[in-house]
Amino acid sequence: MKENSLPAALQHYFGFSTFKGQQEAVITEVMQNNNCFVIMPTGGGKSLCYQLPALIKPGTALVISPLIALMKNQVDVLRGLAADPAIAHVLNSSLTKTETERVKTDIRNGVTKLLFVAPESLAKEDNIAFLKTVPISFLAIDEAHCISEWGHDFRPDYRNIRPVIDKIAQNIPIVALTATATEKVQEDIVKNLKITDAKFFKDSFNRPNLFYEVRTKTDQVDVDIIKFIKQNEGKSGIIYCLSRKKVEELAQTLQVNGINALPYHAGLDAKSRVNHQDQFLNEDCDVIVATIAFGMGIDKPDVRFVIHHDIPKSIESYYQETGRAGRDGGEGHCLAFYSYKDIEKLEKFISGKPVAEQEVGMALLQEMVAYAETSMSRRKFILHYFGEAFDEKNGLGANMDDNTRYPKEQQEAQDELLTLLKVIAVTHNKYKSREIVHLLMGTTNSQIISHKTHEKPFFGSGKVQNERYWMALIRQAMVQGYLRKEIESYGVLHLTSRGTDFISSPKSFMMTLDHTHEATVSSAPLKGAVLDKQLMQLLKAERKKIAQQHEVPPYAVFQENSLEDMALKYPVKMEELITINGVGEGKAKKFGASFLHLIEQYVTENDITRPQDVLVKTTGVNSALKLYLIQNIDRKLPLDDIAAAKGMDMNQLLTTMETIVFAGTKLNISYWIDEILDEDDQEELHDYFMEADSDAVSAALEAFDTDFDEEEIRLYRLKFFSEVAN
Repeated sequence: MKENSLPAALQHYFGFSTFKGQQEAVITEVMQNNNCFVIMPTGGGKSLCYQLPALIKPGTALVISPLIALMKNQVDVLRGLAADPAIAHVLNSSLTKTETERVKTDIRNGVTKLLFVAPESLAKEDNIAFLKTVPISFLAIDEAHCISEWGHDFRPDYRNIRPVIDKIAQNIPIVALTATATEKVQEDIVKNLKITDAKFFKDSFNRPNLFYEVRTKTDQVDVDIIKFIKQNEGKSGIIYCLSRKKVEELAQTLQVNGINALPYHAGLDAKSRVNHQDQFLNEDCDVIVATIAFGMGIDKPDVRFVIHHDIPKSIESYYQETGRAGRDGGEGHCLAFYSYKDIEKLEKFISGKPVAEQEVGMALLQEMVAYAETSMSRRKFILHYFGEAFDEKNGLGANMDDNTRYPKEQQEAQDELLTLLKVIAVTHNKYKSREIVHLLMGTTNSQIISHKTHEKPFFGSGKVQNERYWMALIRQAMVQGYLRKEIESYGVLHLTSRGTDFISSPKSFMMTLDHTHEATVSSAPLKGAVLDKQLMQLLKAERKKIAQQHEVPPYAVFQENSLEDMALKYPVKMEELITINGVGEGKAKKFGASFLHLIEQYVTENDITRPQDVLVKTTGVNSALKLYLIQNIDRKLPLDDIAAAKGMDMNQLLTTMETIVFAGTKLNISYWIDEILDEDDQEELHDYFMEADSDAVSAALEAFDTDFDEEEIRLYRLKFFSEVAN
C-alpha cells in the first residue's frame, strides 16, 4: 500500500482522522520491512504502530506479549474493528486442542492478521513447526523492556525470542516497543534482538495532564484512600498493592464502605480475572484493586486516578502504572503512599535473590526512594531519570505535582556542593552515593577501609550536615547536571564537565531539603481527630445504666475502646454504629438504641459537625473464616484442630474468636471449656468477670496469681461474653 494511503487506512480501520506523535513515521518503516525500536509513554499509541500495518500487509503479524490480560484486551478491540472475529487470535496454553486447531486453520486461510503469543508459547516445538509453514509479515515485541535485566519487569523467556524467530524464518522485520526504557535498557534490547540497524523512535516521557503526589503512609492509609475515592466519587481508578493478601483485604474494605471495587491478582482463577477486568472496562466497576498483574496494555482511556498503596520497586514500574491514568488527555491524579518500612520489606525480599539481581534491584529501589523523598519537581525527577530535560517553570505540566504546587523553602548550598564535588573528584569517581555520604559523615565500611580513604583529610568534612541532607544534595546535583550516575557499575557517581567547572568557579546553588515522611502513627482511628471527653463521660454513664438493667458488667455492654470510637465519630444511625470498633450488628441491636439517641441529642445541642466523610467501616474477620469458625464450633470440633486446619496457632485463633465475640456474635465453646476447666474453676472465673471493673486478661492473671494461665482466662472470657453480653 502506498504511504499516502496510510491516513485513509487509519480512518477505515480505527476511525481516526490523524495519527498521534510519531505513529505514522513508525508505520511507514514497518511497511517498508525495516526494523524499528519504539519508545512511547503509556497512552502514546504504541499498539497502533503494529496493529495498522498488520491489518494492511499480507500474512500474519506475530505479536509477543507477556500477559494474557494484555492479549485479551487487544484481541477484543481488534475483533470489534472487523466483521470477522478471526482477524486476531491468541495462541497460548489456555486453549483447548480444538481451539488451537481453529486458530491454525484461520491463519492458514489468511484470515488472521495478528497472532498474539507469549514467548513461552512461541518457543514450543509444535508452534515453531507450524509457524514455519505460514507467511509471517513481521514480528512485534510489546513490553520489550522485559528483555533487559535492567528493566523493571525482566523475564528470561524474552531473552530467547531472537533464537526462536531465527528457527521460524530468516530476516523477519522486528518492531520492539516499550513505554519505559532507560539508556541502559535500550542498549540491552537492541543487542539481544540483533537489531542494531533499527530506526529509533522516542516520544517524550512527559505526561502533562498527570498530577503526581506522594503522601506519608500511616496506619490509617485505608481511611485516607477511602476519603480520596469519596472525594472523587463516580470516577474510575486503579489501586496497586504489592501483595495479593492486601489486594483482597483492601477491596473488601472498599466494598463495605459503599465503593464499587473489585480485586485483581494472579491468584484469582482465570474466569474471575477476566470477569473483573471486563467489569472495569465496561464501567460496571469503578475501582480495581490490583497487583501489578493488572493493567499492562489495558486500553481504558478515562482512568482518573492511580493510587499506590505500596511504593513499587522501580521508577519504571511506577511510571508505567501511573501512565494508565488520563490516557484520553483528561485529568489523572497519581497518588502514592510512602513509608520507609515498605522499602525495608522490599530490601529484605531483594536480598534473597542472586547477587547480580540484588545489585540491580537495590539500585532501582533507591531511585524510587529518591523520588518519594525528593522535594524538587517530581515531573523533572522522572523525566531526568529517563534522560529527558524538563523546564519546571515553563514546560508542559509545570506545577502539576505536590512539590511544585506547594514548594518547600530553598536554601543556599554553594559551599556544600563544592565540598561534595571535590570529594568525588579526589576519590577518582569510584564510589556510589551511599559511600560518598559515609566519607562526608566520617563513617567507614569495608570498601572505604580497603581503599584507605578514611585516612584522607576530607574524611568527615561534612559532619555539619546529616545524611539526609547529603543524599538530597546528591540527587539535586545530578538533576542539575553536575553529576551523573554510572549505570554499568550499579550507581557509581561521576563528575560531569559542568561539575568540574563548578569546582573551578563556584556559584550560587539553591537546594530544598527532602521530605522526611516520618509517619506519626496514632492509636486514634482518625488522623487529626480529638476525643470528645464530655461525650465520653455521658457514654460511660449510659453504659453503666444499661449494664445495671441487664445485670452485666459495664464492659460487657461496650468495651472502653468502642466508647472512645463513638466519642470520635459521633454515630447517630444504626449503620454508623456498626462501623465502630468492636461493635457488630448483634451488639448494636441489643444495646445501641439508647446510645444513638444520646449521641444525636448531644450533637444537636452542641452544634457539632460530624466527620461523616470518614466514618469508615472495617471488614473485621474475613466473612468466610468467620462462617468456618462458627460452623465448626457448632459441630464441637477441637479448637486446636480448627486452628491447624486454618494454619493458625492457638493465639491467632483466640484473637480471631475475640474479634467475633466482642462484636456481638455468640460462640458456644462450653464443650471445650468443660474439657480444660472443672465446674469450680468456671464458677470462680464467672464470679470474677461479673464483679471486675475491667475484662483485661492482665488484671485477671494478677488477681488469680498462678491459678490459671493466659490461654485459660482468654477462653473463659470468650464463654462469658457469649453467654452474658451477646
